[in-house]
Amino acid sequence: MRLLSCCGQCKKENRMITKFKSINNLAVFKNFSWDANIRDKGNNVVPFKKINIFYGRNYSGKTTLSRIIRALETGSISDKYENPQFEVSIQSIADANQDNLANHGKKIRVFNEDFIKDNLRFIVNSEESITPFAIIGGNATIETEIQALKDELGVDEEDEESGFYLELKNATTIANTALQTYQNKNDSLNSQLSFKATNNPNGIKYKSEKFGDQNYNINKLQADIDVVLNSRFKPSTDEEIEQKLSLLKESVNSDIQAIAKPKIDFDILNSKAKELVTKSISSSDKIEQLLKDAIINRWVKEGRQIHKDKLQNCSFCGNQISQERWEELESHFDEESEKLEKDIDHLISELDIQINRIGLLIPINKNIFYSKFHSVLDNLILKRQQLIDGIKAELIRTKKYLQIRKDDLLNPKEFVEISDKSIELEECWTTFENFRNQANDYSNSLGSEQAEAKKMLRLREISDFVETIQYVKEIAEIQVLKDSSDIETKKKKEIENKIQQQKLQIEDKERLMKDEEKGALKVNEYLNNFFGHDFLTLQALEETDKKVRFEIVRNGNKAHHLSEGECSLIAFCYFMAKLEDIETKGSKPVIWIDDPISSLDSNHIFFVYSLINAEIFAKQEFEQIFLSTHNLDFLKYLKRLPSALNKNECGYFLISRDKENSKIRIMPRYLKDYVTEFNFLFHQIYKCSTADEDDEDQHNLFYNFGNNTRKFLEAFLYYKYPNANDQLEKLTKFFGDNRQASTMTDRINNEFSHLEGLFERSMTPIDIPEMKKTATFILDKINEKDSEQYDALLMSIRIE
Repeated sequence: MRLLSCCGQCKKENRMITKFKSINNLAVFKNFSWDANIRDKGNNVVPFKKINIFYGRNYSGKTTLSRIIRALETGSISDKYENPQFEVSIQSIADANQDNLANHGKKIRVFNEDFIKDNLRFIVNSEESITPFAIIGGNATIETEIQALKDELGVDEEDEESGFYLELKNATTIANTALQTYQNKNDSLNSQLSFKATNNPNGIKYKSEKFGDQNYNINKLQADIDVVLNSRFKPSTDEEIEQKLSLLKESVNSDIQAIAKPKIDFDILNSKAKELVTKSISSSDKIEQLLKDAIINRWVKEGRQIHKDKLQNCSFCGNQISQERWEELESHFDEESEKLEKDIDHLISELDIQINRIGLLIPINKNIFYSKFHSVLDNLILKRQQLIDGIKAELIRTKKYLQIRKDDLLNPKEFVEISDKSIELEECWTTFENFRNQANDYSNSLGSEQAEAKKMLRLREISDFVETIQYVKEIAEIQVLKDSSDIETKKKKEIENKIQQQKLQIEDKERLMKDEEKGALKVNEYLNNFFGHDFLTLQALEETDKKVRFEIVRNGNKAHHLSEGECSLIAFCYFMAKLEDIETKGSKPVIWIDDPISSLDSNHIFFVYSLINAEIFAKQEFEQIFLSTHNLDFLKYLKRLPSALNKNECGYFLISRDKENSKIRIMPRYLKDYVTEFNFLFHQIYKCSTADEDDEDQHNLFYNFGNNTRKFLEAFLYYKYPNANDQLEKLTKFFGDNRQASTMTDRINNEFSHLEGLFERSMTPIDIPEMKKTATFILDKINEKDSEQYDALLMSIRIE
């Protein structure tokens, strides 16, 4: 079987948008890179948070950013952009871009001018209508049925699950445990297989000189395992392994040269020897005594040769050898016997030559052959040696017969014929020639033979490996765990299907309660309750075809010529009400609100903030929210939103434009940290009171202290003492009996915040201790008179 990879479902988690990874060819954004621009002081990339606030002047690119997110909502982007390119990073899933706008699976709701054009066409053209939407209406019976279904469905909040969701949680835990157990076992085996296949330097891949595949991988190992597990497979023996290893060491040899065909004429040798051994010599004129004793005959013959024509007397007895005796000896040792002896000597010499030559016949050097031939050559060499030894023995035996006849030349002897080994000798030569031809032909197929040898070595290695790790047993156990995991996963899937069916039933019943008029009333509720516009209303009108359309009505008649402010209010109230429609309510969408306060006065700006705070933040019906504005008043209000000052939950960004190119960056502190200039001035006084006099980087605090203190006290004391006539009177009331503090403060306000008429003062340095002392006087007195206000001011500048 093939091993399976992870197929488990990841744990559910928030998948927030983390950044605009890149934007190119999109209006004023060209080659923008988030990672290159959005970094904190520690050079760390700063991602989006749950709450994200943008500030940018008009035409800086705020709407362009909202259009990117709206493209993720609608699945399309304007075709007016030429080759737009962007990447939006989302936690735990692939980046969204212009080519996969619908793959993120998120619920997104965007308010911008495109939303207004698509849904409130009446604003652009009074002859058009407003796209209707429905929210859940009232029906007690159906509501009871829906509630019962919801109670059965349960709650899907982490650690608070109930009903079907609790069943799903438990089933998921069991399924995940079963899956993890299976995967751990499976991964362990896969790890062993991967190590065997590709580990460097011990894996098969890195032993290609032995196993033959430089591109070996775990898939090929799996295929080889299937081969070795086949019942017909038989691994190579140890002896075969040694042969194959020897084969791999060989390179192509030169052709082996032919050897001469051996030839020994056994018939001629046999006939010659037989004739000489058995030949009879005439006994006439022979000395009887010598005929009877071969030893004496040989002795006399040698003596004759020693004495003839040399000595007259016998060297043995000293007597004179008579002429008659010489004649008897000449007759005895006649020409016939002389010839026989010479023939015997000649044949013996010929046999000696053959005996010496026989060892050179069919010379076999197995070292010039490939190793695969060595075993058969060893047999041939043994056979050849046995044959050579046999032939030698035959020739030596024949030579012995000839010597015996020579020693008793006058008497014929019996002769045992030579065994003819010609056929065996030729067969040995023929066998060698066959091996020689095979070896020469083998040079052409050595590559394929070595490749096959490597394959068999690899299969033997894998066969041993399979046995060592008990692969078959492991696979069986993994299959059992997989079956168990599949069963538990199926149970979990059945509960998921049950939940889905329950949701469909709820949706079906909610459709029975769809009420477009409720949608219009929701818009009117926002218009009236938050903005006090009861003279402008939205009505749901039913057409003849049962379709519903929305219409704006003023004083009972269809409204025309709406002001820009009225259009902005209606559009935003419409968007806020649409967050309650049946497609959105309860889904916790990602919300992007782009500059909703266009053409609104300060009161209406505050009401927009109040609506966002009450209907979105208070209810927490969102996963992530983005708010952009060009208005500093609205920015001030946004900083009051819950968690807006929590750096872990809220991010602040500035959109700036340089000619035709815009970029996003982290909002500077002067915009982010201070809700008003009043807070900023208080912070400057506080920092002056705690500054290090020796720190040259903080001297600007002292040089700016006069202006900062004057402006702060003008605002602070105006609201504190609105009945006082001049600034000195206010300072006196503020500091009370501390005349030094009021005098020093008045002097600093007058002399250090102005140089006109006091130009000589600019010729002297600032007295730092005086500044610090005055800053401390002011802070202590605020704390003394109103500690609650003092604590609030400290908190506004993030001082505990």
